[in-house]
Amino acid sequence: MTARKTAVLHRMVMDKHVCPYGLKSKYLLESQGYAVEDHWLTTREETDAFKAKHGVKTTPQTFIDGSRIGGNDDLRRYFGKKVKDADAVSYVPVIALFAMAALMAGAISWLTMGSLLSVMTIETFIAVAMCLLAVPKLQDVDAFATMFLGYDLLARRWLPYAYIYPFAEGLAGVLMLARALDWVSIPVALFIGSVGAVSVFYAVYVQKRDIKCACVGGSSRVPLGFVSLTENVMMVAMALWMASGAAM
Repeated sequence: MTARKTAVLHRMVMDKHVCPYGLKSKYLLESQGYAVEDHWLTTREETDAFKAKHGVKTTPQTFIDGSRIGGNDDLRRYFGKKVKDADAVSYVPVIALFAMAALMAGAISWLTMGSLLSVMTIETFIAVAMCLLAVPKLQDVDAFATMFLGYDLLARRWLPYAYIYPFAEGLAGVLMLARALDWVSIPVALFIGSVGAVSVFYAVYVQKRDIKCACVGGSSRVPLGFVSLTENVMMVAMALWMASGAAM
């Protein structure tokens, strides 16, 4: 019988801290068919002594066939796995957000009308999307405002607008979802959507700037462009649709 492959893993396991990357490394090794000699570093002194002995700055550390592979990212590379680039642009946040908004809109439409697709589904989708887009902005308003000031034309002229925007978007979304106080939600959505659309179009398509969008919060890696423009166009479209309905 072929002997099972063995790897040696050194990771921090303390009373108040268990290294999550150590757990990831252990799971990855086992999923690749390795028997893991799991060595726990149970104190800060033991951890520091291990780092000094092997000349490393971080734990966990994996050894295979007597050779040091490295930390969790190094181990993923060793097995040909993708390693996340912290600086890489990503559309995942907005894809997840819009997908959830669509599912929620469909669920609400099914509950209230017995149909997945209807005019109400589209209306609900936009309103829910506005609410969900407001959430990451509201989690850290200052971080959002800092990124927002990089391209929004009104916020550059009147700084408080950058701090008001997340609350205005969330308020308009909730009111539109409830179809309440249209005289508030319609002008708010029309105003912030119009200013946002013009600002994004100017920054991306006129100035041709390569910057990040604050649409999903101040730590966003989503590039400013079509997605940001879509967010604002949706708000304008919803406001105009509701205004036309109210006028009939």
